[in-house]
Amino acid sequence: MVDCANGSAYKVAPSALRELGAKVFEIGNQPDGLNINDNCGSTHPEALRKAVIEHKADLGIALDGDGDRAILVDAKGSVVDGDEMLFIIATARQDAGTLNGGVVGTVMSNFGLEQALQSREIPFMRTPVGDRHIHRALVENGWKLGGEASGHILCLDRTSTGDGIVSALQVLEVMVRSGKPLHELKSGMSKLPQTMINVPVSADGPGRMEKSARIQTAVRDIESKMNGQGRVILRPSGTEPLIRVTLEGQDAEDVQRLAEELAQIVRDELRDQEA
Repeated sequence: MVDCANGSAYKVAPSALRELGAKVFEIGNQPDGLNINDNCGSTHPEALRKAVIEHKADLGIALDGDGDRAILVDAKGSVVDGDEMLFIIATARQDAGTLNGGVVGTVMSNFGLEQALQSREIPFMRTPVGDRHIHRALVENGWKLGGEASGHILCLDRTSTGDGIVSALQVLEVMVRSGKPLHELKSGMSKLPQTMINVPVSADGPGRMEKSARIQTAVRDIESKMNGQGRVILRPSGTEPLIRVTLEGQDAEDVQRLAEELAQIVRDELRDQEA
């Protein structure tokens, strides 16, 4: 089942998969110039999940409007994001002796990916958010595989930039060669519960955040409570006056509670001083 997001890959993706021997059902394949990514594609996988189950498909592929991202849906209707796709591709290549280095993620890559790769002794490094940072790190290290949870994956031994069709085909290759369904392939990685809260701040908020002793102390206290089994990320938005407060940890309720506490401290410290 392929959701083409009413975007640029609406003809190429189904055609390529059929040429390779797959039986393909399509949704999101009627672009009208206005409906790109409109409740469809990788940012809205609900329709794909429903279609996979209805058609009893082996998997679903959701592309985004410009075709550089892909996320998957397994036969049970569960979403498989870019972090899990990276895990599947990396471990299969390690087993085949073709990984040739490590994996690059970003500061937002789930801690579960890092733990799973570490258990396989696969090197992993993080960069700032953005495919250009991932690409730079891959080139500098001579590695080939990296990406983001959004499904923007770089396989530099296959193509020079992110391509959702190419990314999906890497996972399909693993499924075919191993004979294993998608839900089984992803089972070696357990994603940690994650909560992100967007906190509106004044224009100078990001700069003031670095200087706030109260915020830095709160972050250290939370990291101490997590005892190496989680992460705290404070990241300014690149497009809006927001601080993104993100926490990952073993217990979903604890993660939510601690994220709300930290978000309130950020809110108190960085509210508009003229308000």
